[in-house]
Amino acid sequence: MNDDLDPDEVASVLLAGLSALIRRVRQVPVDGGLTMPERTALSHLDRSGPTTSSALARQVQITAQAMGATLSALRARGLVDRRPDPNDGRRMVLSVTDAGRQALRDKRNARMELIARSLTSGAFTPAELEHLASAAPLLERLAQHI
Repeated sequence: MNDDLDPDEVASVLLAGLSALIRRVRQVPVDGGLTMPERTALSHLDRSGPTTSSALARQVQITAQAMGATLSALRARGLVDRRPDPNDGRRMVLSVTDAGRQALRDKRNARMELIARSLTSGAFTPAELEHLASAAPLLERLAQHI
């Protein structure tokens, strides 16, 4: 590692830049898209598989009431399905529907297109685009080591 580079300074600059990028991408509305709580619940449910509302609320660290409202909205749009737990018929288990998975893909694609438009707007030189492309695997590796 270059002796001139302070890991604390690199960490600070990376965190600031990535936080600003993520915050901005999340702020830009997507037509017919999901709200942040809906996307969070749907993404967790998609990754972790069928679960209860209370377990999902604990995973995303929100109240059971807030999760209930979010899941009700998702169910009303046909993005989440609710069925009796095969192991305990008293509990209800939630799962993502095909329409829910498509909504997640649409949201991801809209965000990717937003970033792609920004990259091709002329604000970045070809050399800067190369730097960003070469940094992406490093950022992925950094995420895996946290």
